[in-house]
Amino acid sequence: MANVLVRGSTYLRWVYLLLGAALVLAFILVDSALVSLLNELHLPAVLIGVCVVLVIVVPPVVLGLLPAVREVEGIAVESLLGVHFEERPLGPARTWPQRRRTTTWFSLHLLAGGFVGVLSTVVFGLGAVLLAAPFRSRGSHELVPGIDYTVHDRWTDYWMPLTAVVAILALLLLSSAIGALLAYAAPRVLGPTPAERIELLERQTATLAERNRLARELHDSVGHALSLVTIQAAAARRVLATDPAFAENALAAMETSARAALADLDHVLGLLREDRRPGAEKAPQATLGDITRLVESTRAGGITVAVQREGRLEELPAAVSREAYRIVQEGLTNAIRHAGRPADQLEVALSINLGTGGLRLELTNPVTAAASSQPARTGGGTGLAGIRERVAVLRGSVEAGLVRDQWRLAVTLPVAVTTKGRP
Repeated sequence: MANVLVRGSTYLRWVYLLLGAALVLAFILVDSALVSLLNELHLPAVLIGVCVVLVIVVPPVVLGLLPAVREVEGIAVESLLGVHFEERPLGPARTWPQRRRTTTWFSLHLLAGGFVGVLSTVVFGLGAVLLAAPFRSRGSHELVPGIDYTVHDRWTDYWMPLTAVVAILALLLLSSAIGALLAYAAPRVLGPTPAERIELLERQTATLAERNRLARELHDSVGHALSLVTIQAAAARRVLATDPAFAENALAAMETSARAALADLDHVLGLLREDRRPGAEKAPQATLGDITRLVESTRAGGITVAVQREGRLEELPAAVSREAYRIVQEGLTNAIRHAGRPADQLEVALSINLGTGGLRLELTNPVTAAASSQPARTGGGTGLAGIRERVAVLRGSVEAGLVRDQWRLAVTLPVAVTTKGRP
């Protein structure tokens, strides 16, 4: 019991109940004014009783149906009763089931608050009289109309303040118990139903999936650009004095790569901020139609890239084409980072084939013995993990590994091939 009395939650729960009592008092005042008005009109007692009942019942129901009441009650319940809802913060009631449950909870709040409010008024009102009783003059005094108490001016008079203290402690314990019951019931009445929990979980899952997708986009685009900038800067530094034209081209390619990376970064960060500026979410994403620009920016660093294309790539679904572009981009980035060769000695073969078996992407590049023996190559780093995630979403397959002295990445994406004029 001592622990309950020293806990802050005991008094916060009591305050929550007193808030309900204050609302009940407001309804009582309105009810009293209505009774006085009806008495002046000399209406039948039955009609007055019906009106009184309506005033008692209708306002809580009407207020409980207001959408904002669920939100306000949720804030009060979290801060004063110490309840944590699965849906945080608890939003307004948007559906009729939520409004009905909010009305139920609001009525419980008023009933419990009215009960505790009446007890608090009685206990503190009479308690103040009893606490001061031993210090009053000897004789009989009125406690309440019809009930008297006697002061004998002896130590036996102290039963009265002791009774007041016990009553106050009992009131706090009772308030804490009622508050605990309300705290237990709040998530079940105000909180989401099982169907709403499933909907909330689906929204959270969709949000996490979107964030994961954006993280992949950021990793692929910015990582590729930084890899290109690194090798182009190294190449320009080596030939700056002997081949200024090549150095100038490398610097121009660095500028182009950096600008493209900044554009991708701004686009992704705008989505993460839920930016609603016009065009913030409509920035075009690269597809296989932009593969030439990607290859040229890679070649600007001195890397030899041989490209072979087959099939009508423009007929690919947009989602497949976007993912395929990112896969090729990440494949080129991995070749640049892990081949273990200078940029001007690196040769990459890229094959893009769209046929009846689907879309097949294949990248091969030679690696040195030191690079092939690194554990990260066989373990599949962040880049390969991102590729596998993209391919898994499209229900494709990935093959990655060493074939003699060549690193080979082969991706197959199932896709329906169409021809002009017929499926």
